[in-house]
Amino acid sequence: MNKPTLILALAASLLASSASAMTVQEFLTTADGIPRNPTALLRSDTRRLMNEMKAAFKTIRDEQAAARAAGRRPATCVPDKVSVNTGEILGRFSSIPPQRRGISVTQAVREWMAEAHPCPA
Repeated sequence: MNKPTLILALAASLLASSASAMTVQEFLTTADGIPRNPTALLRSDTRRLMNEMKAAFKTIRDEQAAARAAGRRPATCVPDKVSVNTGEILGRFSSIPPQRRGISVTQAVREWMAEAHPCPA
């Protein structure tokens, strides 16, 4: 993929993710309304939160690939498989100070993954 195409793809990805970006506060508020039982997987809110997390990881992986393709050191070195559970996600997002919970889920996951999976210097 040539550089202009890569830049356009990254810009389109960023625009697409920002158009539907959910804030951490919205994520936590929605999660609070979901019962913690097996029927939770049938709820549209659960699927919405799961899709938000998938989109966040996809954006971060796309940014990582774009940085490598451009010869830059990526902000994160997230492995192909990352396993996080509901408790970890809610714990991490709940630990964000209330005044910062207006950031997007993608930004929160980006910061989390940069801390958990930094790239070697």
